[in-house]
Amino acid sequence: MQINWYILIALVLYFAILVTIGLVTFKKDEDMEGYALGGRALGPWVTSMSAEASDMSGWMLMGLPGYAYMAGISAFWIAIGLILGTWANWAVTARRLRVFTQVMNNSITLPEYFDNRFMDTKKSLRIASAFFIFIFFLIYTSSSFVAGGKLFNTAFGMDYHTALFLTAGIVVFYTLMGGFAAVCWTDLFQGFLMFFSILIVPVTAMYYIGGVGPTITRLNAISSNYFSMIEGADGSVLSLTAIVSLVGWGLGYFGQPHILVRFMAIRSSKNIKQATHIAVTWVVVSLAMAVLVGLTGRVELGDSLKGSAAETVFMHMSGRYFHPFIAGIITSGILGAIMSTSDSQLLVAASSFTTDFYKILIHKKATAKELVMVSRIMIVVVSVLSLILALDPNSMILTIVSYAWAGFGSAFGPLVILSLYWRRMTTKGALAGIIVGGSTVLIWKNFFASTGLYEIIPGFILSLAAIVVVSLLDREPPKEMTDHYDEAVRTLQNEA
Repeated sequence: MQINWYILIALVLYFAILVTIGLVTFKKDEDMEGYALGGRALGPWVTSMSAEASDMSGWMLMGLPGYAYMAGISAFWIAIGLILGTWANWAVTARRLRVFTQVMNNSITLPEYFDNRFMDTKKSLRIASAFFIFIFFLIYTSSSFVAGGKLFNTAFGMDYHTALFLTAGIVVFYTLMGGFAAVCWTDLFQGFLMFFSILIVPVTAMYYIGGVGPTITRLNAISSNYFSMIEGADGSVLSLTAIVSLVGWGLGYFGQPHILVRFMAIRSSKNIKQATHIAVTWVVVSLAMAVLVGLTGRVELGDSLKGSAAETVFMHMSGRYFHPFIAGIITSGILGAIMSTSDSQLLVAASSFTTDFYKILIHKKATAKELVMVSRIMIVVVSVLSLILALDPNSMILTIVSYAWAGFGSAFGPLVILSLYWRRMTTKGALAGIIVGGSTVLIWKNFFASTGLYEIIPGFILSLAAIVVVSLLDREPPKEMTDHYDEAVRTLQNEA
């Protein structure tokens, strides 16, 4: 393995910053609210940048550019869906979820909120939620480790499996050290680094190509379909099913625990408006630039990247145009994208297991210190299992992410929205939504993938239908539940 010392120095500096943040925040959080939500004290900048950095992950700097490299501008369908989904999630969900989770017995995880919102004495909602969170976060986190493996393999020629352990090791370290506060502050830093990286690479590439005009001319010479929204670069026509599937990514936002937890942790619901503007601006620019990376990469690299190797186009481009130290900083931006998601996923999965499974079924009288210890142990367990799933170096990042994204969006998306807006919703309806949504994704992915329809579409629709039908067939919710809902609504109105 030939080491480029400039890139290595940049990465060491990057790691040093992350470790420092972890050490600074170590032991500040003495209970689960502090460890899992940072004491609900995040400002709008930290909240928005943390939410979007943890949202986009390595697939934005690797998966999406790779898709655009192969398919052309039709990759914008995914970007359109994600932009609309981001805006809708902040506009529809953020403020209400922040208030509802605090009014509902200060809920610190999504399953705990479901439990308190519907006064589920049997704890079925928490257990079902924890199950699907655990399953889909194993898949999701493995995608981040795959991205890390490809990153170090491309940058240093490092063995793929060695790179997996390196990526997982640093994420586990600073997540164990500082909990949610460490994760969010590192996400703020990584969000700026990601933005810088995704902006500078395609702009520099177009400068060397000769500008916008020559870039378009050379892409047209490769294939006129590179600028078609309904045809792929290989001449294949995008069907209505394919377009709906790509835009349908936006539905996933309403059910992503690692994003929703940021809404729960913001200092005040009054900060949501500013945070929304920051988040949407970041997403619009970043996704547009990610697609542009793929397009300019096709011009400069031709068709040299085949199959899953297309997802390394960003790294190849940064190495082509910049001094190795700057390329190392950009590589750190990719690593930041990977880690900003995997740390959030590890923390949410571990927190959910601890509060929604361990405390409910194993040790109901567990102390705060014991719960934090169990949560830290589960971070290691989830990491190990995710590493096992990530062992195949030919795995496609975007494919893995799409599966987990659909699972969360379908199992929790309709439930989150209706729990915040529909007073008549019942406990049985909520449980039906989780089970139907999550199960539909698992079944559709394994038995109906040949239809070409992204599994989030049937999963989301059937989950929504299950909640409405079962709730209407069920007895009306008890007065205590509706009074609690009304209290949250009054709190919202008072804070307006």
